[in-house]
Amino acid sequence: MALLITDECINCDVCEPECPNQAIYMGTEIYEIDPGKCTECVGHFDEPQCVQVCPVACIPVNPQHVESKPTLWQKYYRLTGTLPVVEPLRRP
Repeated sequence: MALLITDECINCDVCEPECPNQAIYMGTEIYEIDPGKCTECVGHFDEPQCVQVCPVACIPVNPQHVESKPTLWQKYYRLTGTLPVVEPLRRP
């Protein structure tokens, strides 16, 4: 799921530097989130950092970009250029 900044945004500038994927940018009037880069901080943090620091609670899940945890992990791997950790097979 990508997140979305609503029009309640007060442009306080605290969310943009917190995004590890650089998905947050200044739009025409308020900050916006690029859904192609937003992983809800999966792979970086346990909670979305923008949501944690937002003083007006204006960052809900974007209903047009609902994604599962595995999909968010795949996006994280693609964005960071890393590969998933695979446990070695154990022989009996």
